[in-house]
Amino acid sequence: MEAAARHYGQHIGLHETLSQDNRRYFKAWDEHDHHSVVLREADSAGLDYIAYKVLDEATLQVFEQRIRAYGLAVEHFPAGAFPHSGRRIQFELPGGHRMQLYAEKARVGNGLPTHNPGVMPDEDALRGMAPTRLDHVLLAGPQLDETVRFFIEVLDFDLGEELRDHQSGTRLAAFLCCSNKPHDIAFVLHPESARFHHMSFHLDSVQDVYRAGDIMGKHDIPVEVGPTRHGITRGATIYFYDPSGNRNEVFSGGYIHYPDLPTLTWDTTRLGHAAFSIDNTPRQSFFEVVT
Repeated sequence: MEAAARHYGQHIGLHETLSQDNRRYFKAWDEHDHHSVVLREADSAGLDYIAYKVLDEATLQVFEQRIRAYGLAVEHFPAGAFPHSGRRIQFELPGGHRMQLYAEKARVGNGLPTHNPGVMPDEDALRGMAPTRLDHVLLAGPQLDETVRFFIEVLDFDLGEELRDHQSGTRLAAFLCCSNKPHDIAFVLHPESARFHHMSFHLDSVQDVYRAGDIMGKHDIPVEVGPTRHGITRGATIYFYDPSGNRNEVFSGGYIHYPDLPTLTWDTTRLGHAAFSIDNTPRQSFFEVVT
């Protein structure tokens, strides 16, 4: 746990907001809510659940009705069951991942006032790689088509991009949006259920991505690939690992997504360019290593 807390708190530069019940809670400097990342000590690496905040209590009720109508069981957690959070609902995605929705979480601010806020916090708030937010996660599991259908039909996401096998047409990866980012969550087809590929932290610029790489080199953080650029999403990227073996990413750039944009489809004849557009070379570990 101490190595993980040092990795996320000092090297990546998240702010620790709570230590309670063998868990450590962190947020990026420009996030207003109490936390976005929770660490739990365990015997193996991996992901417990993902949670999304919805607009308000009425929206949460609508989504619960939709999820039940879709045929998924819904579990309830009262306000306070998760620290500084309102009530939550939990359900299992087709690929085996646990997902939660909630409407309320305590706000602690980003270090700037809301009146005449300025553009940056005090210098001591910008430590390590200094990400502005948790940007997205990529999850791995079976039943990818069913997962995509659920996110589009039930949760109102858009399918921004996808990767398909050029021979069979099988969908291998899907990049889903609920904002104007190139993706807010992504899934890859994998034979094992409920697997975790990576969590990604947003940086302001490509120069910040290179600076993050310098921090990785200085502290001997294992780097998998990068700095480079994705074809899918067009974002600048570095992939690296935390002390437990979970994959992290720093990410910057990408295009603006609008709901009326057509879905962009890649196939495996251009797999290298889709993944890493500078050297057009797929990395075996990138497609096989999950936790």
